[in-house]
Amino acid sequence: MFERIAELTVRRPKLVLVVAGLLVVLMGVLGAGAFGKLLSGGGFDDSASESTRAKQVIDKKFGGETNLVLLVRAPDGGVDGPAAKQGGQTLVADLKKEKHLDNVISYWDAGIPELRSKDGRQAMVLAHVKGDDSERAENVKGILEHYTGRYGPGLTIRAGGAGAVGDELSEQVVKDLVLAEAIAVPLTLLLLLVVFGSVVAALLPLVIGTVAVVGTFAELAVLGGLTDVSVFAINLTTALGLGLGIDYALLMISRFREHLAAGAEVDEAVRHTVRTAGRTVAFSAATVAAALASLLVFPQFFLRSFAYAGVGVIIVAAVATLFVMPALLALLGHRVNSGRMPWARFDRPASARTPLWGRIAGTVMRRPALTAIPVLAVLLLAASPLLGITFGTADERVLPEDAQSREVSAALRADFDGNDAAAVHIVVDGPVTEGPLAAYASELSRHRDVVRVATSTGTYIGGRPAAPGAGNPALGRPDAQRIDVVSALAPKSDAAQDLVADVRAVTPPPGTHPLVSGTDAELVDSKDSIGGRLPLAIALVAVTTFLLLFLFTGSVVQPLRALLLNMISLGAALGAMTWMFQDGHLASLFGFTPQPMDTSMTVLMFCIAFGLSMDYEVFVLSRIKELHDEGKDTESAVVDGLGHTGRIVSAAAALLAVSFFAFGTAEISFMQMFGMGTGLAILIDAIAVRGVLVPVAMRLLGRSAWYAPGPLRRFHDRFGLSEGGPAPAAAPKPPVGAVIEKDTAGV
Repeated sequence: MFERIAELTVRRPKLVLVVAGLLVVLMGVLGAGAFGKLLSGGGFDDSASESTRAKQVIDKKFGGETNLVLLVRAPDGGVDGPAAKQGGQTLVADLKKEKHLDNVISYWDAGIPELRSKDGRQAMVLAHVKGDDSERAENVKGILEHYTGRYGPGLTIRAGGAGAVGDELSEQVVKDLVLAEAIAVPLTLLLLLVVFGSVVAALLPLVIGTVAVVGTFAELAVLGGLTDVSVFAINLTTALGLGLGIDYALLMISRFREHLAAGAEVDEAVRHTVRTAGRTVAFSAATVAAALASLLVFPQFFLRSFAYAGVGVIIVAAVATLFVMPALLALLGHRVNSGRMPWARFDRPASARTPLWGRIAGTVMRRPALTAIPVLAVLLLAASPLLGITFGTADERVLPEDAQSREVSAALRADFDGNDAAAVHIVVDGPVTEGPLAAYASELSRHRDVVRVATSTGTYIGGRPAAPGAGNPALGRPDAQRIDVVSALAPKSDAAQDLVADVRAVTPPPGTHPLVSGTDAELVDSKDSIGGRLPLAIALVAVTTFLLLFLFTGSVVQPLRALLLNMISLGAALGAMTWMFQDGHLASLFGFTPQPMDTSMTVLMFCIAFGLSMDYEVFVLSRIKELHDEGKDTESAVVDGLGHTGRIVSAAAALLAVSFFAFGTAEISFMQMFGMGTGLAILIDAIAVRGVLVPVAMRLLGRSAWYAPGPLRRFHDRFGLSEGGPAPAAAPKPPVGAVIEKDTAGV
């Protein structure tokens, strides 16, 4: 296959580029509508969980759960003053006329004391915004634009609740993306100039990255019209598309230049580049795609969206690298070095082998214990915070402290008795008589953390009815009952999650099967859903990685060694993020609020960082295997292999890390964690693992590093692939006028 690709790109380079250009234009037109088809919120829940099924019943029979809270502040007279009361009643009447709102409840019309603040200056208006995730986002935006701010005779309105949080998240993610790209792209271009030493060579990786991003936008636009896709997939598309495009192009250009420096003709250099580096790119893409495809086992469309984006961008980047890059190199030839930077020198031959990385590898293999033990100690220390890791889901605390929805949530906890917006909702999908319903609600209200329990027939506090006629008729239907359990616990705290378990354990009315929902129930169910499928995802990643590396190397030991070292580096990166974002270190410097690690983002970071680690594993191992197949012993193959690939891997890691570290400037804390954690994992893998632990492991394994049982060895001899191939014919000296690169990057 690679031979045919090489021949096509050498013989018909202009045709390949014309076809590629037309496809990019078509993908650009299609991808321009991606943002409009992606969902700005939601996607963290399992559609089959109890809390989701409860929400569906509440939506169908009770007009939906509260997802919008309007916090109304009155002037000096308080919310009971004549002017404030009249203004509040007018506000509620206007809200009830809104076609996109349902279940509008307020202090002024419902007379519920708990909807008034302790100082009497503020009151809550609760509502449910209708529509699916996409429609709800638009509906929330319209409501907020019309009602927040100054209203009526001196009233001031601020918005909170899940709907308002989602609206601010969707706006902030776009701002964060623009800022991250504004930082990453110029810095990446500067680094490319340093690495390549010429303008033309530096621009080629950006071509591949652009094609990858545009192609993936087109894919997301199509998928967004067929299924739910999160807008956060855009962030991964830009970071991974640019990064992988650079990685793959860097490998191809470096190998092409190496063959030119050896005196090969341009066409033969292109052919050998495709047969060797092209094969490595294909295998590397397969390993990264396998890691990201494991996200498809999770039911949350937030995680599945990253699988769609990640696998798509990898495939497009790899295909562009295999076809577009060789065609460009065939046309450019020695002009790939045009636009030489002042610090670069191409005036004398130089080996493609980087002495620094070769010396490091040699030192490490001569003194494996002396070099490995300090590195392992540091990595294990970095991983140690994982012993105390806890998990949660995104809420208003991921936003900046001055975000309106976050300020409202803080006010609800501090200024009101109980938090109606974060109540535990119980729904009984069937008829329930008054006596059993009262007994059930009374038992629920006896819980030490429950402030009150509201039903259609009464409100219960401490096991007793609060007052005659204190029920809310809107909570009852002939064929269903809804029960709201209000506590003063901090939403998503351990105590709030324990309350959900206790509520579910209470014996229900005979013949009923209550379903429990609410913010804390959704968190409990989300953690259970992800935790239950995580072993399957890890198993799929491990098995596919093992199979691919076996096909690549013919060894059963190399895949196991790679999996073990990758887990060490990932543990260090995840531990460092736990130390920061959960334990609160450096919080003031980066401006985030410490909280439990976001379950979805932690899983996402693990899968992406693992895939990218395998990317560099393939880069290094392919060259070591090639040299070993040529007859070199393991030590020489490792030293020379790292000498040839060390600069490529370190440069690629630095460039890719920049794309992810740029998200450290984000205002959304889980995007900060994702970007900084992934960038750190990339650098740890490229420097500590590839530079030290891989040579140490190969030294200790010796000849057994290439072991495989006889049947598997024969299987690999027949079906396996490696970066072999005939070497290009060398000329006694370069063609007249050619330029030979001297390695000046040192990255």
